[in-house]
This record gives sequence, C-alpha cells and structure tokens, in this order.
Amino acid sequence: MYPIHVDSEIGRLQTVMLHRPGKEVENLTPDSLSKLLFDDIPYLPAIQKEHDYFANTLRNRGIEVLYLDTLMVESLSDKEKRETFVDQLLSESKQMVNGSSQLLKEYLLSFDTKQMVSEVISGVLKKDLPEQAKKHLYEIMADHHPFYLDPMPNLYFTRDPAAAIGNGISLNKMREPARRRESLFMQFILNYHPRFSQYSIPLWINRDYPFPIEGGDELVLSDKVLAIGVSERTSARAVEKIAVNLFKSNSTIEKVVAVEIPKCRAFMHLDTVFTMIDHDQFTIHPEILDKDGNMNIFILEKGEDDEPVSITRRDNLADTLKEVLELPEINLIPCGGGDEIASAREQWNDGSNTLAIAPGVVVTYERNYVSNQIMRENGIEVIEVLSSELVRGRGGPRCMSMPLKRDLISKN
Repeated sequence: MYPIHVDSEIGRLQTVMLHRPGKEVENLTPDSLSKLLFDDIPYLPAIQKEHDYFANTLRNRGIEVLYLDTLMVESLSDKEKRETFVDQLLSESKQMVNGSSQLLKEYLLSFDTKQMVSEVISGVLKKDLPEQAKKHLYEIMADHHPFYLDPMPNLYFTRDPAAAIGNGISLNKMREPARRRESLFMQFILNYHPRFSQYSIPLWINRDYPFPIEGGDELVLSDKVLAIGVSERTSARAVEKIAVNLFKSNSTIEKVVAVEIPKCRAFMHLDTVFTMIDHDQFTIHPEILDKDGNMNIFILEKGEDDEPVSITRRDNLADTLKEVLELPEINLIPCGGGDEIASAREQWNDGSNTLAIAPGVVVTYERNYVSNQIMRENGIEVIEVLSSELVRGRGGPRCMSMPLKRDLISKN
C-alpha cells in the first residue's frame, strides 16, 4: 500500500493526482495575465468540461484519480494544522507586514476547511473582506491591485510543484513567484494526509533549496535513469543537487541525464518538447536540436573519492538514449511530422506533451492531429481529449497530471 512508486514514464498508470480548474481561472484579468503566466483567459465552464473529460478518460482506463484540493482538505484535519498552513502561506505571500497578515489569517480561518482551501486557491479579493478589515487594509496597502492574495490559476498543472521518482518525491522550488506557493500544498499533503504521512517518503530535493526545479523537466526514463531538462524553469544547480541526493540514498537511479533546451516560454519544460511513449519510442520537437542535429547533454553519475558526482558530456540525443537505456535502436517521432508550420503550431499547442498511461498508450490533445496520426502510424495507441480551453494555460496532458503510482515496467 506504499503510496508512491514511479520507476518509468510508461509503466501502467495506477494513481494520478489532478486539480480541476476553478474560480481561480475566472479571477484572471488582462492586467494580471503576464504576472500569473497566462496568455489568455479560459472560459471556466468549458475548461471544467474539458478537464472532466480528461479525468474520466483516465478513470475509464482503470486509473485512480485523486484531486489535490480534496487531499489538502483531508490533510488539514484540525485547527492547529489549518493555522500552521495559513501562517506559512501568508509568510510566503509576503503578507507579514503592518498587521495585514493577522487580518487575512482571521478571514481565512473563519471558513470551514473546504471553503478555506478554495479561498486560498481562487485568491482573496479586497472587496470580499469584512468592512472593518477592508478599511484597515486599504490604509496600509493603498494600491489598485484587487487581490490581497493572488489566485493560483496554474494549479491545474499538477506535474510541476512535485514529482514522484522511484519511491520518493522531488518537492520543488518553482522559478516564478506566481507558482511558488503551489508546492506548499504537496508539502502539507505528504506531512499530514493519512495516505502519505504514515510512511517515511524520501525527499530527493526540498522546496527550501534556493535554486529552481519543476516537474515538467523531470522524466523517469527507467528505474536507473532520470532525465532532467535544464530549461527556463530548472537550473543546473538543482539538477546536480537532486543527482547527489539520489546517488547517496537507497534510490535505484544510477544516471541523471541533464538535457539543455532553449530557455524560452514556447519550450518551457523538457516535457513540452520531448516525452517517452514506449520502451524505445519518444516524441520530440525538432527545434530543440541545432542545425547539425545536436544539443548539450550531460550524464551525471556517482563520483569517486571526494567527488559527489562525475559528469560527462554528450551531444546526440538519440545516441545518448540508446546508451543509458541500453537499447539497440530508438525512434524519435517529430512533433507535427517535422513540417515547418505544423511542427511549430502543434508544439505550441502541446503536441509533444503526451501522457503515457501504459507502454505505447498515450493521452494527447485532439487538436494536434498531425502528431497524433504520425504516432498511430508508429504503432502507438493515441487517446484524444478535448483541449480548446485547457490549452490556453500552455500545458498538455502530461503537465496536468502528477503520477503517484505506476506498475513496475517489468510487469507490462
């Protein structure tokens, strides 16, 4: 019954954590889009319908679906835990000045646990506070921003705040201030939810580490190999830190493959340009390679003597994958078939961001029909889900899911 086990990207998915978009999405405004990392404002009823379709697609394949907000409510089972959570949330939200934290604390704790969690996620508007508190807060925070606590619209991308690796968790410090509070939820779930708290779950990296890492950059290629993107959102220092922690623990990981990708929003995480879909098949966006088909790749292994890690360099992705996975051949399937227009369009719409639910079985957005057809031609079962509103957040099926348990790949 141990609650965490992920030793591959493709083992049959047993349990996954999702977050259904809520009022936090409606609390986006044109003025806040850049700050909150959105390009557009999704239509809430439609995005919820699409997310429900996604969740039911997983359930129909026998996958247990857990919801982050439900787990969080179940974790805050008494007054002391609720107060601890609110105190830490307000501290990390920079609300510990001029008495504002006490007023916000009283406001949040006036709700039952379910409503309190909902308020935290959707954001606390100035106009929602009691008149007496509102008057005081306006005096000490006289600006035109409508929120005391910003909404958390990126929370439906549950992949990023934490990642299961083997029998442990990477609890991540996220790069953008708008998302840093998100991993606080997973911290409390691990510490206090009865499903997790009874076990000593290893933390491969903790959210107090000063350099960022995000789950979209973490791909468990096998029980021995972890790939991590060095990207816009994940630093090389964090990659080395997690490698050191894995090597000195009882983890089975023997190699960490650091893959440098262009640091831009379109290529936000490694899984937006590269995912594993079968034992020897992968999706890839061709533009992550240079004109000669190469890129910067580094293999980190346990060091000798006083060196915590040894680092060797590679430049060919296909050759590196064959080497670390001990495969005679691999197949890189280009997003959009490599066509200049289709490839760029479908990568922007998360055509490379597939969620494998079993070897050779993936969930994708239906809009990426060129990529989906090419995968089918390569023997992959492609399950399409709705995406017109979900895609506005710039994330696909892998981004929206945090696998907690997969079958051992040897059982498939």
